[in-house]
Amino acid sequence: MLDGGRCRAIAEGTFETNISFIVMSEFLPIVVEKSIQVAWDFLERSGEITDPGDASHFLLRSIDDMARAGERRPLLLANCAIDAYRRYKRLLVA
Repeated sequence: MLDGGRCRAIAEGTFETNISFIVMSEFLPIVVEKSIQVAWDFLERSGEITDPGDASHFLLRSIDDMARAGERRPLLLANCAIDAYRRYKRLLVA
């Protein structure tokens, strides 16, 4: 047993813990910031950002909503925001 009995070894070196959400999670603002940066970098490199102000507001709103709903994986947040931004841009053109 490790960590005062809160973790126990399972199958060759992996651990089961009741506190994994505390150990593995970051503060919400950091998760949101990382996610926005990943989404922004991707959209900027692909040339899809035409209005930086609009894009930044959209990404923040989209990622913040998903994070407040409970999603904490930065890459998933970024990918969903990229998809949502692309749909949003298509609707503006139509």
